[in-house]
Amino acid sequence: MDNKKKLAIIGGFIVLFDEKKKKRLWSKRWFLERRKYSHMSLIRELQTTEPHDLHNFLRMDKEAFEILLQYVDPLIQRNTTHMREAVSSRERLIATLQNLATGRSVEDLKLSCAISPQLLGKIIPETCWALFMTLKNEYLKFPSSTNDWLEIANGFKRSCDFEHCLGAMDGKHIAIKNRLIAVRFFTIIRDFSAPFCLPL
Repeated sequence: MDNKKKLAIIGGFIVLFDEKKKKRLWSKRWFLERRKYSHMSLIRELQTTEPHDLHNFLRMDKEAFEILLQYVDPLIQRNTTHMREAVSSRERLIATLQNLATGRSVEDLKLSCAISPQLLGKIIPETCWALFMTLKNEYLKFPSSTNDWLEIANGFKRSCDFEHCLGAMDGKHIAIKNRLIAVRFFTIIRDFSAPFCLPL
């Protein structure tokens, strides 16, 4: 084989190798353009024009959200580097509140937040930890004695008529089969029965 053929073959392999070794981006382009695609512009609009819709979205009014943000901001704030823009404390808190309020998965949240599911998987636990650390002394006090626990349980029994329970996180409709002896009064819609309470 002459030198020209050898060089042509080697050149072909180099081209093929370079094509296979194309650089991948760190993130999808729409994650990098988070300001353009996330729900933050909608939230800014709701703050000024539709406070009721903002309350539905955040599960709290604007003032309560701002107070909560002030509490957790020092613990969840990240610095922007020359490599990429950091997710703001406001975006972190909103994504966490959406996850806690709706139970949406990180795969589902990525579409409204424009944050990768891998990063959301880090942001949500960090923000929950920050919420707990800042609110635990004033709002999330744990009972210190047996009598304190019993007092809470009795208060919940008086208000909700549900015994041996300390509180409820949320009410959910659970798809279950009705037993043959089930009372029709509790059937809300086909295949859903009530009441159901997630006891603490």
